[in-house]
Amino acid sequence: MSFPLLTATAALPAIGAVVTAAVPAARRTAAKWLALLFSLATLALAIVVLVRFDPDGDRYQLTESHWWIKDFGVRYELGVDGIGVALLALTALLIPFIILAGWHDADPLETGSKRWRPTQGFFALILAVEAMVIISFEATDVFVFYIFFEAMLIPMYFLIGGFGDRAHEHGEEAASTQRSYAAVKFLLYNLVGGLIMLAAVIGLYVVAGNFSLQEIAEARANGSLDMATNTERWLFLGFFFAFAVKAPLWPLHTWLPNAMGEATAPVAVLITAVVDKVGTFAMLRFCLQLFPEASKWATPAILVLAVISIVYGALLAVGQRDIKRLVAYASISHFGFIIMGIFAMTSQGQSGATLYMVNHGISTAALMLVAGFLISRRGSRLIADYGGVQKVAPVLAGTFLIGGLATLSLPGLAPFVSEFLVLVGTFSRYPVVGIIATFGIVLAALYTLVLYQRTMTGPVKAEVSAMPDLRVRELVVVAPLIVLLIFLGVYPKPVTDIVNPAVKSTLSDVQKKDPQPEVEAAK
Repeated sequence: MSFPLLTATAALPAIGAVVTAAVPAARRTAAKWLALLFSLATLALAIVVLVRFDPDGDRYQLTESHWWIKDFGVRYELGVDGIGVALLALTALLIPFIILAGWHDADPLETGSKRWRPTQGFFALILAVEAMVIISFEATDVFVFYIFFEAMLIPMYFLIGGFGDRAHEHGEEAASTQRSYAAVKFLLYNLVGGLIMLAAVIGLYVVAGNFSLQEIAEARANGSLDMATNTERWLFLGFFFAFAVKAPLWPLHTWLPNAMGEATAPVAVLITAVVDKVGTFAMLRFCLQLFPEASKWATPAILVLAVISIVYGALLAVGQRDIKRLVAYASISHFGFIIMGIFAMTSQGQSGATLYMVNHGISTAALMLVAGFLISRRGSRLIADYGGVQKVAPVLAGTFLIGGLATLSLPGLAPFVSEFLVLVGTFSRYPVVGIIATFGIVLAALYTLVLYQRTMTGPVKAEVSAMPDLRVRELVVVAPLIVLLIFLGVYPKPVTDIVNPAVKSTLSDVQKKDPQPEVEAAK
């Protein structure tokens, strides 16, 4: 029997969460180091998965399959395709940086306030989320996926509500109220989506007789499972609704600005760079593969919602006074690009969307974590409270600028390649949608450059005149992310080589081919 590598990759952070939570309260530093070591060990296993994955091999690799609840047809089935393995690697890569960036975020307040949960709990919850996200990227049994898709809401709820941002313009009491509101809103939105998906999962079992993604997709392909048109459409909508809430897609997005605004910067990165990717990933893996005809039927409406997300999110980002809420609305706009690329139903669009998931995770992590370092120094999230930071903390300002330029998809940085592929793939089939979406790029340049100008340039405000530059720990967090943004911006081939075969399989599932160019290239 071969070593269960995928199970080990998900189990290791789960074990780390238990061990970290069990550390005595007086040993906070030990808990931090334990969490970091478990996250690095998980990254090492993820690298092994990445190395062993063969892009030209079977669609799902490193598979595991065991009966779990045999009477109900539930199997513990795992397997990764190119899309899943890329996002698994992204998750394992970001968690150590999230832990390092949040090194002091759960330390007790100097006033002795007991509102903060133990430091051990903060890091244990981060590892628990990592375990659930990783197994969501690996699960090929719909029921197994659903369990962890929903279970990750619990640790996220406590991370938002119990360890929120301490920088609040109206004081600690108002901050506590806002954190509770944001956490409850996050939970309720996602629970509603999950309950609707549960009904669809049960309906899928009634129709197909099992929960195996591969068996159901194969039966659909060979004609042995023939769903009625209306049945397929209702099941698709049940799945898609839950994924659209998680993604988040307009108009189901309103929980995200609250959650990211009230969470600490590392937890905000965990939300948008890690957890939310499960929603867009699941659209590719489950919606398109299980319900190909319904996916094509819903495409026009989804593209309209995606374009609204792109423009609406960017417009609201332009008008924000709060740094973290600005990044949150920018993420809504970026997720609109990802969903647009998925449902453009072209190889360029879907490759770009998958690459966008990876690149957005890195760029948002870089920008939000540097913003978190900035906010922790000044004690304010308001843009108006800053000015002239580049004169007193040039390294902080420089990394903030690179993160911002990546957010607006500057050529030479990683997000540019993915955004370009999404727009090309969309324009080749839906030119009007592609043209409207380009306004999001213009608005991204506006909100990013205005943010940098107002916080980093101009006269030095008295409150930031003594602001220290990035420390060694903070440089260790930011520098690798900046290097990755530049490397993947210049040379994205390592990622595209992994995801392209999986994208071709997905297009085959929905029986779509790329539109032929109007003018053939010269031979």
